Amino acid sequence: MTTTDVTPSQLPATIRTFLVDHAARDADAAARAFAPTAVVRDQGETFRGATEVLAFLRHQGGEFTYTTELLGGRRIDETHWVAVNHLEGDFPGGVVDLDYRFTLADGLITELEIGG
Repeated sequence: MTTTDVTPSQLPATIRTFLVDHAARDADAAARAFAPTAVVRDQGETFRGATEVLAFLRHQGGEFTYTTELLGGRRIDETHWVAVNHLEGDFPGGVVDLDYRFTLADGLITELEIGG
């Protein structure tokens, strides 16, 4: 399997739109990028289905103030992509680069795993 580095503008539109909405903390808009049966994994927790994913988007990171910068990404194959985000804020450690690993199907996010 060959991984290809991509610029932010080369990421699929679904991912770019999700990241913009997520950075703006617009959970309802961000949730529209997900399939009804989507799964999100973050910080050892798993969120399944539309209701849990929306709750995750509404509450994730809400106790902190931070900025997000999309640095770039990688194309794994037609359905698997990685977006690299740089976060700075008042969370423990204050600075982190996170990989957002996406699986897409039919133009929607079916899986998202967030990690360092």
